[in-house]
Amino acid sequence: METTCKIKHPRMIREAKTIEAMINLYCRDLHCTNKSLCIDCRDLLEYALARLDKCPFQEKKSTCGKCLIHCYKPKLREKIQEVMRYSGPRMIRKHPIMALYHLFDGLKKPTDLGKKP
Repeated sequence: METTCKIKHPRMIREAKTIEAMINLYCRDLHCTNKSLCIDCRDLLEYALARLDKCPFQEKKSTCGKCLIHCYKPKLREKIQEVMRYSGPRMIRKHPIMALYHLFDGLKKPTDLGKKP
C-alpha cells in the first residue's frame, strides 16, 4: 500500500509510515496475517492516512494522541488507540528509529487551536 497518498511533507510521510508499521505489527500478531492486512486493519489504515492527509496542522503537528483536535470517529479512535497500545512498546524492537522519531514528535507541544497551523 502506498503510505504517502497525497501527503508531501517529510514529517507527515514519516507519520504515515509509522502508523502503517504499527497497524502491520498489530494485524500480523493478533490477526495472524503475514504479507497483507486483514480487511478491518486495511480499512483502519486507509482511514488513518486520510485523517493525516486532512490534518490542519500538517508538519507542525504533535502526535495525534496529544493533538487538541480529535478528528477520528469515536469507534475508530478507540481502535487506533488499541493498535497503538499494543504496537507502541513493540515498535522499539521492530522499528527502533521510527519509534524514537515518534517519541520525539510526541514531545512537541500541540499547536493551539487559536493559532493558524
